[in-house]
Amino acid sequence: MMYKNVKIQLFGMCCITVDDQIFDNLSRKSHKGVSLMEFLILSRGRPISGQRLIRELWGSGRIINPENALKTQISRLRSLLNSVADGLGSCIQSDQGTYCWQSQPGVNVDVIEFLGLLDKLKADPTEEEREGYYSRIMEIYEGELYNSGDLINGSSLVNWLHRDYLESVYAYIELLKTQESYNEIVEVCQKTLRVDEFNDHIHIELMQAMASLNRFSEAAREYRRVTRLSRKYLDSEPSEDMQACYQQLLKDGKTLKFNLDVIRNELLEKKSEWVGPYFCEFQAFKTIYNIQIRNLERMGSSIFLGVIMVGNPEAEISSVSRESAMAALQEILRKNLRRGDIVTRFSQNIFAMLLTTVSYSTGDLVMKRIEEMFYEEYHNKNIIVHHRISPLGTKVS
Repeated sequence: MMYKNVKIQLFGMCCITVDDQIFDNLSRKSHKGVSLMEFLILSRGRPISGQRLIRELWGSGRIINPENALKTQISRLRSLLNSVADGLGSCIQSDQGTYCWQSQPGVNVDVIEFLGLLDKLKADPTEEEREGYYSRIMEIYEGELYNSGDLINGSSLVNWLHRDYLESVYAYIELLKTQESYNEIVEVCQKTLRVDEFNDHIHIELMQAMASLNRFSEAAREYRRVTRLSRKYLDSEPSEDMQACYQQLLKDGKTLKFNLDVIRNELLEKKSEWVGPYFCEFQAFKTIYNIQIRNLERMGSSIFLGVIMVGNPEAEISSVSRESAMAALQEILRKNLRRGDIVTRFSQNIFAMLLTTVSYSTGDLVMKRIEEMFYEEYHNKNIIVHHRISPLGTKVS
């Protein structure tokens, strides 16, 4: 049977597209069926014995009459494929207890094309042909092979194909380097990072390609992005190789302005984070406090030190109640202090803050308003708060 346009996608997701209609619910209808189809497709036309398929689908688990179970899965998969496109189930062929996948004319499978391109790359193609094959691999590979979890060696298949993909990407980048096609390298790296976000090698290649195009600021921005990702998701700093690459970028910066821009961007928070006061650890607060003391001596700035305490001198409160009250108070501070103010948690029940206010009276009004809001929002008569405020550099009374 001939098909006009049937595409089976297994990279990144599992779906079948017939003309412009997409069927992406196959795995919901049959996990094992999709796993069976994947395994047969990856066998690339080689007949696979029923016993091998049983081991892959059910492992050593006990199953009553496994041969019949396999035949049932084969039948269901054919029916599922036929429901997508009439006669598509005939791609699964059987002969004397063996099964194989044979794509019918007009049926294109991304994994089969991918493996075919890898074979062509091993056959000593010309540079122009290699470039075309690599480019097509980049188009086909939309993400790791879909893994429904029903194949015993499913994870191994995923890793194997991803490794082959990355090796092709690395080779493609080296080819583009010989051509000094740095814009193309940037595109290749960005596409690869969409499917392998934590690949250090690709991040470094991207930064170096940007530097070769004199896009130093973009390269530095990429490094900062990687740093945020590493800290957030891996709880670590970027690799030593990446840090070394970044340091080289700084050395290669063509102008003093570039280095100034990089350092400024490194120090500056996003404006989206400029909401409410700046909360920091006590050691940072102490450093800022002493810097402000020095500024006062030179400039006569108007800054006040305020403290606000949660507690009740006449009755002890539990640690749970105290933490609840402190959390509520912190949120009130966050919403009502200005973004130029600086706050730290000094102790279990005390917040200290530097207030950029013009006078003692206005600062005291701010602190009184904080207390009033606390009593309005935190309804526990056993919890009280009280504050003190003093100009910077003097003792709090």
